[in-house]
Amino acid sequence: MNNSLLEEEERRMSQKQLKEAFISNLNGTSLLEISVGLSLPPLCLLCRGLLLILYHLHYGKPVSSRKYSLLLDFLVLVSPLLFSCTVLSPVLFLVPVILAAFCAGIFSKICSRRKQETRVPFGQIVKEFQQTYLDPDYIPAITVFRVYVNVLTTISILAVDFPQYPRRYAKAETYGTGVMDLGVGAFVFGNALVCPEVRQKSHVAQPKFSNLARQLFSVWPLVSLGVGRLLSVKSMDYHEHTSEYGVHWNFFFTLASVRLAASLLLAIFPKNKSWIVALTLAALHQLILNTTSLKTFLLHGSSGRDSRVGFLDANREGLVSLVGYLATYLASVQVGLWLLQCRSSVKGWLGALRVLALAVVVLFVSLHVSQAHTDPVSRRMANLSFCLWVVAHSLMLFIFFVATDLTLVLTKLLVKGSSVPCSWSLAKPPNSNKKLGTAAAPAGREDELPQPCLISAINKNQLLFFLLANVMTGAVNILVDTIHSKAAFALCILHLYMFVNCLIMSILHAKNIVLKFW
Repeated sequence: MNNSLLEEEERRMSQKQLKEAFISNLNGTSLLEISVGLSLPPLCLLCRGLLLILYHLHYGKPVSSRKYSLLLDFLVLVSPLLFSCTVLSPVLFLVPVILAAFCAGIFSKICSRRKQETRVPFGQIVKEFQQTYLDPDYIPAITVFRVYVNVLTTISILAVDFPQYPRRYAKAETYGTGVMDLGVGAFVFGNALVCPEVRQKSHVAQPKFSNLARQLFSVWPLVSLGVGRLLSVKSMDYHEHTSEYGVHWNFFFTLASVRLAASLLLAIFPKNKSWIVALTLAALHQLILNTTSLKTFLLHGSSGRDSRVGFLDANREGLVSLVGYLATYLASVQVGLWLLQCRSSVKGWLGALRVLALAVVVLFVSLHVSQAHTDPVSRRMANLSFCLWVVAHSLMLFIFFVATDLTLVLTKLLVKGSSVPCSWSLAKPPNSNKKLGTAAAPAGREDELPQPCLISAINKNQLLFFLLANVMTGAVNILVDTIHSKAAFALCILHLYMFVNCLIMSILHAKNIVLKFW
């Protein structure tokens, strides 16, 4: 009996070491491949929107069945991403081309059908499109960005344990640009877009440290989740990548610390100058890494032998990287404030896209200079190059989502009465003498009654969605030998895992339940 228990313990230990080795010592992928991959979520979103408009064109009404809506959303918004990061990864560069061609085909069908029903010249439609009123207080791309970052992160945290997920997409050990490295940074970036400092109206006078007090109350779930993850990982002897955050630290602690530190800094410095604070922090952090022994300490520990003695030494990656994540968060605060400037027309947003595109070019040029003269991108250090890279690619993804929304606005002009959840609706300006119901509450807004939309469902309970994903990831890793799984089995597990999580979110959304009590 004792021998069998010993053999089981040895097998379990070897399995743990094998899984740890499976996600260690990796170098990431190219910036080009990540850029191509970032085009997939907007194309999936565009495809879903065009299909809904085409359905309305044929049947004269939107899809009302929650069951069919969930199935459509999952198959179009989630499933292509699962395939793209697993079995289709060798031909990833072809996937956006296929999706774009499919979208072009649907758009062409809508245009041809429209020509049969109306004689309005297309040039007049384009002119009307540029003058279309858009609710300046509602930016669907922010919601979609945050939800998709959550979805992509959720897919990756389980998919990375299967051999079908390319090792180059996993987190890089020290230097490199892995897809999951970007996911961590984009998660921080997305959080800052909706932080209290961004959402607070500038003309409303409030106590200087009110946002800090609000953050102290709102981060306790993150701290609780961090403690819960720490205790569960240690008690179950679950495999972990120590050089990611350290022995006791994890991402929940990082996010809570960054939010608190950012609120403190923004209470001291003007929030409309947060980009200066961000740049100063990132540059000083890089300077200290290059001119002191901090980099050596982070990579090799205090004794130079990768020691983990004492709290600071044991969690050096998580603690040192806080400065870089804080800089990224503050840069995103500046982006959020700029996005919320009043833009009430398509023409205004086309101008905004040009500014954002220019900012992305400047950031990538700065990234090239930073990597050439300081250090390559390192999530482990959260250095200057990492901050520039995360902000650049996050802005690129946001641009793609805004462009998608504007394309759907143009398409909805072609098919009067059509609507797409979580996108801008067609409305008349508030001072217009024509009454139009959508002017008061554009489609997809969070204060509306629940609509059959997976994006809205996840957005209502984002933290729960991420928590469930972590719990199910742990359960799958305990029950399944993921490393030796075949492709068909891996795809089934990943689809079931994502569908169950999405189904729970959809049920809660249908019942208008938001599990947020802080």
